[in-house]
Amino acid sequence: MVLVVVVVAELMDLIDTSVANLAGPSIRADLGGGEMTLQWVLSAYTAAFAIGLITSGRLGDLLGRRRLFLLGLTGFTLASLACGLAPGVGLLIGARVLQGLFGSVLIPQGMALVKIVFPPHQLRRAFMPVGPIMGLATVAGPILAGWLLHLDLFGSRWRSIFLINIPFGLVALALALFTLPRQAGEDRTARLDVRGVVLLTAGSALLIVPLIQGRELGWPLWTYVMIAAGLVAFGLFMVSERRSSHPVITRSLFGKRSFVVGLLIVAGFYAALSAFVLVVNLLLQSGLGWTPLDTGFALIPWAAGTAVATLLSGAVLAEKLGRSSLHLGLAIAIVGLLGLWWTVAHNGWLAPALFVTGFGTGLLFIPLFDFILGDATPEEVGTGAGVLNAAQQFAGAVGVAALGTVFFARVGSAGYFAAAELVFAITAGVFALALLLVGLLPKHAK
Repeated sequence: MVLVVVVVAELMDLIDTSVANLAGPSIRADLGGGEMTLQWVLSAYTAAFAIGLITSGRLGDLLGRRRLFLLGLTGFTLASLACGLAPGVGLLIGARVLQGLFGSVLIPQGMALVKIVFPPHQLRRAFMPVGPIMGLATVAGPILAGWLLHLDLFGSRWRSIFLINIPFGLVALALALFTLPRQAGEDRTARLDVRGVVLLTAGSALLIVPLIQGRELGWPLWTYVMIAAGLVAFGLFMVSERRSSHPVITRSLFGKRSFVVGLLIVAGFYAALSAFVLVVNLLLQSGLGWTPLDTGFALIPWAAGTAVATLLSGAVLAEKLGRSSLHLGLAIAIVGLLGLWWTVAHNGWLAPALFVTGFGTGLLFIPLFDFILGDATPEEVGTGAGVLNAAQQFAGAVGVAALGTVFFARVGSAGYFAAAELVFAITAGVFALALLLVGLLPKHAK
């Protein structure tokens, strides 16, 4: 039941990051606002979520993971209600910020709770259904949004995509109150380093905002100034962490090779994967003129490949092959990406290559989690989960910003098909680098 509660919370977050993009035109038609205002409606959630993750993970270690999970879930549900009832753009953006902040409180606690509740020999099996569910949810989000917008329940138009969170949030909250453990390996003796939190939050905001907005605005000067200031803030944060007796990020995590190397692999993997999903959507909708609903259906082979591979990995491959399961997954994903490159170049059928790519990436989810947090202590797991989620968010923003810029530059000179071919080739190259890094991991996760 703990796993069910955590998965529902993860689904609410995952779907919420995708449905708003589809509803953008409907929101603008109803509430008004320019392109920049609409962009902030879409980006406010991602920015707030990424900024709060690491600090929230540490707060869970100190204040109690059950307490913060319940706070995050309640706040997320109420913020969703505020989004659905927002009378204007300003209040909608504010509600989206609150959604993201409460989401950042919620998600790290869920991963830590599952790690605590399940003994090590059952953890991999417990996570077997998670990958398929998340893979299907990635595709189901746009389909669900398109369906809700089409139904226009009670004349709610775009508001239903936020209001749908309310019943799920209430059910998850009722289950959480009765199932989550009251003690989950918290470190009651530690304290929060306020200076470190301020520097980390400032650095995160100064980096994530220009990364999200830069590509849309053509990279004006202020984006480079903010990125430079963000790097300075992170440098000061690292100095502060070394001197602090109660660091925001548990220092012992960075003494574990599996955590450090795994984090680098995750960063490269999610940067490339986020750009890949963006480019496939742009190719199908802008290049071929498909509707968002048709595009969602076209991505089903990718989701199916992810689901099948995650089940296979959790049931057999991860335990038997260890590190080799990561090599196998990345190698298959590279084959799938090269297949997509060839398919686009020859106007072929995308489904087989999408399935292979999804299958390859699906093989990574369970064993990679084992390698990153498998040997983390109960005192480290909350912070580790926050760092892991933050790395995914930052890597995704960097990947979309960098490869999105490359894609649109290529579109202007050679068209959508040539631009997609280039990004697929670059993504395959990033996966190849991750394949080399896997060799630095231990042969078997603890």
